[in-house]
Amino acid sequence: MVEGTAGTGLYERAEHAARVIRARTKLEPRIAIVLGSGLGSFADDFDDAVGIPYAEIPGFMRSTAQGHAGRLVIGKVDAVPVVAMQGRVHYYEGYSLEEVTFPIRTFSLLGVKTLVLTNASGGINVELSQGTLMVISDHLNLMGDNPLRGPNEERFGPRFPDMSAVYAPELQTLVIEEARAVGVDVRRGIYGALSGPSYETPAEIHLLRALGADAVGMSTVPEAIVARHMGLEVLGISCITNMAAGISDEPINHEEVMATGDRVREAFAQLLRGVVSRIHSRV
Repeated sequence: MVEGTAGTGLYERAEHAARVIRARTKLEPRIAIVLGSGLGSFADDFDDAVGIPYAEIPGFMRSTAQGHAGRLVIGKVDAVPVVAMQGRVHYYEGYSLEEVTFPIRTFSLLGVKTLVLTNASGGINVELSQGTLMVISDHLNLMGDNPLRGPNEERFGPRFPDMSAVYAPELQTLVIEEARAVGVDVRRGIYGALSGPSYETPAEIHLLRALGADAVGMSTVPEAIVARHMGLEVLGISCITNMAAGISDEPINHEEVMATGDRVREAFAQLLRGVVSRIHSRV
């Protein structure tokens, strides 16, 4: 617990974190991006960038997963102010979902209106080959927990928030249009979230497929739920880094995930730059 925050509520702690971030930059981003496994290098190319290690932001947990730098970067993408997480923290690292989603709470108090969530995921739908980007149309929360469990903070949002359209349909269409314009292959699909850290068994993948999931991973859903609780619009993009267990006979390992992320880096960056510009232009 950060000195001076003991006994304070979630809203006050998020306010404190937002003040610390504001003190490090004059930019006022309205778009936040969470960069998943192997995708963090996108923030290395920001203009006028300021990087803040999570350890220097009250309430931000330390990222322990390979491929997650654990740094907040505030800068510009083609003159558009953005804030980006170079890596996230996960439920499987031992953190509570309140801790996992605390940065999203902070972004809302910074004035962010649109949250772009990216991740590395396993392909269940056989039409999603390794290296394909998938825009998330909906999700299945199979993590066994919900980030809104516990006392509700009305200043963030209602006790029972609507989840009919977690991922903004307008933003999904925007991504698909931009992908066509730059020649990047993007599909639309449903993301299934499990707690991890073990990869899924073939039987679990068979179940997920029967439930309608096109891809599977260990993140994103808690952040999306919290963002919608606060009224942020959400866009989700998955990089299919491997085929899920039972879809392919090959064993799954994290090195393959990282290698695929590196292989699609340029296409991903090109798409994301265009998407950020188009989101900004709507304002």
